[in-house]
Amino acid sequence: MKLKNIIINESWYFWEFWGRFVPELLIPIMDEIRDSFFQLKTDPVFLSELKNLYKNYIWRPSPLVYAQHLTEKLGWAKIYFKNEWLNHTWAHKINHCVWQALVAKYLWKTRIIAETWAWQHGLATASICAKLWLECVIYMWKKDYERQRPNVYYMELAWAKVISVNNGNQTLRDAVNAAIKDLVNNTTDSYYLLWTACGPNPYPSMNVFFQKIIWEEIKTQLIEQEKNKILPDYLVACVWWGSNSLWMFYEFLDDNEVKMIGVEAWWKWIRSWKHAARFIDKKVWVLEWYKSYFLQNNDGQISDTYSISAWLDYSWVSPQLSYLESISRIEMTNITDDEALSAISTLMKSEWILPAMESAHAVAETIKRAQLLSTNKIIICNLSGRGDKDLFITAPKFDDKFLPFLHNYIHNYDS
Repeated sequence: MKLKNIIINESWYFWEFWGRFVPELLIPIMDEIRDSFFQLKTDPVFLSELKNLYKNYIWRPSPLVYAQHLTEKLGWAKIYFKNEWLNHTWAHKINHCVWQALVAKYLWKTRIIAETWAWQHGLATASICAKLWLECVIYMWKKDYERQRPNVYYMELAWAKVISVNNGNQTLRDAVNAAIKDLVNNTTDSYYLLWTACGPNPYPSMNVFFQKIIWEEIKTQLIEQEKNKILPDYLVACVWWGSNSLWMFYEFLDDNEVKMIGVEAWWKWIRSWKHAARFIDKKVWVLEWYKSYFLQNNDGQISDTYSISAWLDYSWVSPQLSYLESISRIEMTNITDDEALSAISTLMKSEWILPAMESAHAVAETIKRAQLLSTNKIIICNLSGRGDKDLFITAPKFDDKFLPFLHNYIHNYDS
């Protein structure tokens, strides 16, 4: 069986990694979403509306950028960046948000429920809800609600209702639980717009398929730029849950000559437990209604994680990625905070591209690989988001005048 047919399917499983461990009340809801998705993905009217939104709202296609200075000046393998941060709302998240919002519309749902931990998913959800005139309710765990005020402002400006989740441990998991509780109480008019290729099926299959436009663009763009080169040699993407990397890998899964690299976050030494590397000490568990690898401590409890990037700082991962790694179709590796920061500096100085902190991990791995390969090899790296959102993390690292500027700005604000 082709890998692409395993990664997207109507059943519950991806061989060992699978699941739809949901309460009985949610089973008909999941069945309705699954059946609608597999019907609509071949419906010409639906696809025509989607194509229009891709072109005139998301502003696709996003470019495949040849990093000429980074490549030629250093004599490395050819480096290309798929620049998803030029999309509307500045990240790849808008692709599956548009898809799911349209599915909700075709199901006659008038209200979208979502959860978010930072800004990309929440902002993309609020954006498409405003476009399609859908009510939008976003649950946000307290820590990010407080530290992401500019992004809460953007969501609320688009008429989204953003709710800070203050119960439980005030984590993303609690925000997910709050969103599900809302769905159970409002099944008639509400649709739960899940953020990535995790959770109960059909969401993992849906959110990989929803990024299909990117795979098609890469193949077309590479042929246009390279002429005699149909396939890349390496694909590199950072990994938090899965949508960021799986969309890049999917189209090439059955082309065994294409090597695929997933990049996780770690600190200085792995046994410090200051990391978010789920594939270093692999343990299978069932959480958030599906079975996959989860980062656990020595007592078998879900472990705290660490990354300089809030987006990589989580203990669970897509079941499809777990499956692909288990059969050695993808290689998982790790990048430290310092390496990611260095990659941001290098990419800005050579190409004037500002990657998001999570994407900088993939950039760092790309730079490492390129130095070891011949000049006729091609590496495509995913830039899934724009680095503006990380300003308060990155600026103090590079500019010793940034924090004094903020202090003076706040001090003189009233005047």
